[in-house]
Amino acid sequence: MVEHMKWWGWGRESVSFSPADKPALAPFIRKHIGLDVTRPPAQAPAFADLDIADPILPDALRDALTAAVGAEHVHTETLERVVHAYGKSLRDLVRVRGGDLGRLPDAVVYPGGEDEVRAVLTAAIDADAVVIPFGGGTNISGSLEAPRGEIRPVLSVDLGRLDRVLDIDTDARLARIQAGALGPDLEAQLNALGWTLGHFPDSFSHSTLGGWIATRSSGMQSDKYGDIADITKAVRVVTPAGVLATRAVPSQSTGPSVREMILGSEGRLGIITEATVQVHRVPEERTILGYFFPTWDEALLAMREIAESEAAPSVTRVADPGETRFSLATSKKGSAVTALVSRGLKQYLARVKHFDLERMCLSFIGFEGSSGHVRTQRKLVGDIVKRHGGVCVGTGPGQLYDQKKFDTPYIRDFLLGQGALADVSETATSWSQLASLYTGVVARAHKTFDEIGVQGWIMAHLSHSYHSGACLYFTFAFASPVTLDGLERYDAVKSAIQQGFIDLGGTLSHHHAVGLEHAPWLADDISPAGVSLVAALFDGIDPGHNLNPGKIIPSVVPGPAAD
Repeated sequence: MVEHMKWWGWGRESVSFSPADKPALAPFIRKHIGLDVTRPPAQAPAFADLDIADPILPDALRDALTAAVGAEHVHTETLERVVHAYGKSLRDLVRVRGGDLGRLPDAVVYPGGEDEVRAVLTAAIDADAVVIPFGGGTNISGSLEAPRGEIRPVLSVDLGRLDRVLDIDTDARLARIQAGALGPDLEAQLNALGWTLGHFPDSFSHSTLGGWIATRSSGMQSDKYGDIADITKAVRVVTPAGVLATRAVPSQSTGPSVREMILGSEGRLGIITEATVQVHRVPEERTILGYFFPTWDEALLAMREIAESEAAPSVTRVADPGETRFSLATSKKGSAVTALVSRGLKQYLARVKHFDLERMCLSFIGFEGSSGHVRTQRKLVGDIVKRHGGVCVGTGPGQLYDQKKFDTPYIRDFLLGQGALADVSETATSWSQLASLYTGVVARAHKTFDEIGVQGWIMAHLSHSYHSGACLYFTFAFASPVTLDGLERYDAVKSAIQQGFIDLGGTLSHHHAVGLEHAPWLADDISPAGVSLVAALFDGIDPGHNLNPGKIIPSVVPGPAAD
């Protein structure tokens, strides 16, 4: 059995977000977006009320799929088809809650190995069907939906049965892992043998190795372990031309990198079945410390100095003043953060350190390794933090961060139920442009809030530091009807932020992929010549546009020849 998330929202049916034990949250939301979240939330729609079209699955294709994977692994039930129709973007959730299901897959297929994946792809291409690879379904960029109006059969190929760590080369510190392995499952298998991948994106609980590779994801500890592009050393991919297999060598000079072509390809080049990834021994010690900085500008300078120093933390994350206040507002009564603040920290910061409490910024910095290494790293980072007016507040906030780091998407679902649209956009830029990009994007968002007549909120944090720059991750929210019409307001805000990234020197996406949501800005990011290059690659491997058409670069689906 492959476990899936709610068809109408994020995560497990048994898990949801509640403000009941967070006394400061409801007043915070009322103040900043004018919404009363103490009301009972809107109920999820009843599945039985959905208008679900019958599948279009020719007998010959059904027979070929059954021969490939077995009848028990070919599903045309309505719930399976709806679960696999969308990812979990805000747009996806608004549409599915409104009964706008788009073009549902006609069948969901669960291959059990690479040979079965090959047989499924062969059957699909022979039948001129559309194939959309599916990992955990967490994508928020529109990478999983079929083109509306698609008249060919649509297959969702769920890799959930390919979930094993196959082999570990302990000398090379490389592991072969099947692409459908979920984050918790692959970490459990590695940890049992003393290893870790070290890749922990926000979607970790419900996303897969293949999905990470297909979207070029980043994890919370990327400062130490690298992004998935750094972690992935070789891939196996079933393509229309056969099985693409690269070698797990330290470096090579063999023309354009085929491995890199697969990274971020979103299923346009084939179905990833396996990857060889670098792994690390489970660290002897792991700790995350909390710090407060007096201002955002000082915090950014400290993060830059840490990145260019000899310090090597596993996590460098700092919230702007808005996100800091939001984080404090989401603290549970009696939690570590609440206790710290209530025991006089605010008074100390204001009176002794001369902080303006409305401008202070909360930071989390993580350290891993031997006890001696961690001690040395803490000293290096501590000295830098002090130079920029920062104050260490110990492990309490870090423990809270560890506990809450995978819960954020549940807050978005809660707000949808209360009548608010909340979403994220992230980018990366150089240290020299980071502050101006931040200021410009925030200003554009507020200008758009005014133009569409809403009381809106935008906040951000820095994460994923690099030698030359860092990622900025923005979150925005405003009260709005959770309807298809409400998405027009959402589009205005989202577009203003995305265009701000491009105009102010950032990339359109640091780790959320392109899909459909970000495709309008691709030529501005990689140049029109770059778009032509990528389009030629897609057309060359998939001339019939059978592989997840329309993602990254819009496809023109071949039609019948004119008479």
